[in-house]
Parts: sequence; structure tokens; C-alpha cells
Amino acid sequence: MADQPDSGQEKTEEPTEKRLKDSRDKGQIARSKELNTLAVVMVSAVGLLMLGPAMVGKLMNLMVFNFSLDREVLYSTDTMALHLLASVEQGFSVLGPLFFMVLIAALVGPLLLGGWLFSAKSLAPKFERMNPLAGLKRMFSVKALVELLKALAKFLVVLTVALLVLNLRQDDLLSLSRQPLPDAIAHSAWVLGSSLLILACSLILIATVDVPFQLWDNKKKLKMTKQEVRDEYKDSEGKPEVKSRIRQLQREMAERRMMDEVPNADVVITNPTHFAVALKYDPINSGAPVVVAKGGDFLAQKIREIAGEHDVVILEAPPLARAVFYSTELNQQIPAGLYLAVAQVLAYVFQLRQYRAGEGKRPGPVPDVPIPDELRRDE
Repeated sequence: MADQPDSGQEKTEEPTEKRLKDSRDKGQIARSKELNTLAVVMVSAVGLLMLGPAMVGKLMNLMVFNFSLDREVLYSTDTMALHLLASVEQGFSVLGPLFFMVLIAALVGPLLLGGWLFSAKSLAPKFERMNPLAGLKRMFSVKALVELLKALAKFLVVLTVALLVLNLRQDDLLSLSRQPLPDAIAHSAWVLGSSLLILACSLILIATVDVPFQLWDNKKKLKMTKQEVRDEYKDSEGKPEVKSRIRQLQREMAERRMMDEVPNADVVITNPTHFAVALKYDPINSGAPVVVAKGGDFLAQKIREIAGEHDVVILEAPPLARAVFYSTELNQQIPAGLYLAVAQVLAYVFQLRQYRAGEGKRPGPVPDVPIPDELRRDE
């Protein structure tokens, strides 16, 4: 992804979140081999210094156990097999803690830069890497030259520190020949551990240079051209004409659902032509009237037509229609400031229904409902 050639455009844009996520999914993240090496060597040195004395004693006992055998044991196949098994178990018990520490360091080291990552895509075979010409191109690339210079620099640093350590430990190494065997073995373990620790400290300098370089190099690979950013935006957000068509279909579906609710409304309040809102009041399941449909201009006309076809009461109350239209969303209860006004309208509607059903007197004119100043909207 990041290595694909572009159409001559310079990569000046920072990688997007999608680019970073896709790169991580493909296993293309910053990793430092030097940091991993530092973790393993440092833990090995610390482990030798911590466990060295105990390991030396146990290894000497293991040597005694293996070199002081009775004659009968030497000529017994079964006994020798058991002896070998006991030696292996004892050897694992001696070296196991150090090996376990090194294993943990080898697993944790890669997590220090880039974190935990398992990518099946990075394990998939890449047949383009089998191309000999591509291999030669990689061998003589700038990256290969940088890796060669890094290897030479690392070799020189480690060699210099190793020579300094040998010069520093010269007296200790020469004194080993004059010490008793147990003391010499214990002293050699300490010399080995301390020397390895100093060498590990030299790797800190290499890792300090390599980690920022790997972060910079990975970020450089992921940078994008302006055209790539535009193409990614189109792929993720969709083409403008497609998005417009989707929004249009969504509006049409919402309008159809809204129009299906108009026949169930108790009243439609109009402006009389610019706005129309349909209210439904359920005294059992709802604490306040709910706006089941609303619209302006063409939608207002459509709401009035459907309401007329289903004998829904239509009232002209311009201030109330504008107040409800602007203050209440679809399928929401009206605000508390409009309770009194809407209650008067609903009372008029229920009286009108009784009159039409022949069960009451003809109601008077539509009441002049009060609208709070904070909810009043002028044309």
C-alpha cells in the first residue's frame, strides 16, 4: 500500500486515520530490531548477575553428579537412561529461570514499539518478492544502503565497547587461572554478566538512533498525495451524486411514514398555507400531545389533503402552527409552554366531534389561543 508508485505527485499530506488503520491491518507498522536486541541482551545480562551465583553452584553439582558414577551404573542401560533423564531435569531447573526471562524479553521487546499486532495479511505469501529483478532492485536501493551503514555502525560501536570491556576486565581474566576452581567459575560468571551488561548499555545508543528513524521512515511511507486523500474521501464518504440520491430516498421514505400517520391525528393546525402540523393526543400512554406530521409549502398542502380525505379536523391558527412547527421535532411532545394553547384547540376539536356525531351543541369560533413570547415565531 505504502510502496505503490504514484502518478508523479509528491507525498505531502499526513496519513489519514483510514490509511493508518489499513497499514496496521496489513502489519505495516514501525518496528525496531535494535530495540528487540537491546531488550534480550539487557535481560540476559541482568539475569546472569542475579542468578549467576546460584547457577554456578548448581552446575558444579550437576558436573559432579555426571562424572562420579559407580561401575554398576556405567554397565546398566536402564540406570544410565534414568541418570540421563535426571541430568536433563536438573539442567532445566538450573537454566530454566534464565531462559524464561529471555523468552519474556523476546516477546515483550517487539511490543515496546508498535504494540501487539497479529496480521494474517502479513503472513500471506507475496509472489512479487520472488521476482529476481525486484530482489536485485531491493539489494541496490537506498534502504539497503541505509541498512548496511546501520550494520557497520552497530558493529563498530559494539566492537569498540567490547575492546574497552576486555581491557577493563584484563586483570579479572588473568586472575581466574590463580583461583580455585569453584571460585574461578563463580568469578567468571560475574565477569560474563557484568561485561554483557556493559555491552547491552552500548546497544542503548544504537536503539536511541534506530527507534526515531523507524518511526520517521514508517510515517514517510504512509504519507499521501493530495489525489490519494481525495480518492480515499470519495471511497469512504461516497460520490456526491450517490449521497444526494440516498438522502433523497431517505427523505421520501420519512415523508411516506409521516403521511401514514396523518389519518391517525386528532387535529391538523395550519398557517393556513405555509405550515401544517398534525397532533395526536393519547391520554393513556402519552402525557402531552405529540407531533406526528409537519411540513411547509408542498408538504403542508399534502398533509391538509390527506387530513381532508380522512375527516381529520383542520384548524387555522397561524401563530400556534408556526410555534409548534419551529419548536417541536417529529414524533416529539410539544413543549410545556404550548400546553394551554393546544389544550384549548383539542377541547374545541372534541366539541366539534360531538356536534358532528349529533351529541352536542355546535361550538363557537376557534378560540384565540395564547402563545408565549419565547415560542412565538413571526412570518
